[in-house]
Amino acid sequence: MKSIFLALALIATGVHAAEESDNNPCDAVENDVQTLECSTYSRTTAEDLLKDNYNSLNERMQATYGKNPAQLADITAKLKTAQQQWLKTRDADCAVEAFPATDGSKAFKIAQNDCVARMSDERSEFLESIGQE
Repeated sequence: MKSIFLALALIATGVHAAEESDNNPCDAVENDVQTLECSTYSRTTAEDLLKDNYNSLNERMQATYGKNPAQLADITAKLKTAQQQWLKTRDADCAVEAFPATDGSKAFKIAQNDCVARMSDERSEFLESIGQE
């Protein structure tokens, strides 16, 4: 079971490790503690990128619809609603994905962190694609 979670953590964090030139907790994962640290780092990194891409999307909408306040308000409200709903769905799906592990255990936290990181990366790419010319 531990090896499965370690493999998932390494797969889910591979993209982050490849993108980061500085040392990070995912560079040399050899035990459960390091796997948890890596998954936490990956989750934080992915959530930060998600926030950045959401903010960038709002800036693109401001640039595109800023001269039409009604359209800007409409798209901004839709984006906010969609993001809030997506966050709830992501968190619920990740709770299901981590379910076989005991809530609060290292295995649960690793599985949940890896799920949140993976889904957040996918959402970041989607948000980044909206409104691009």
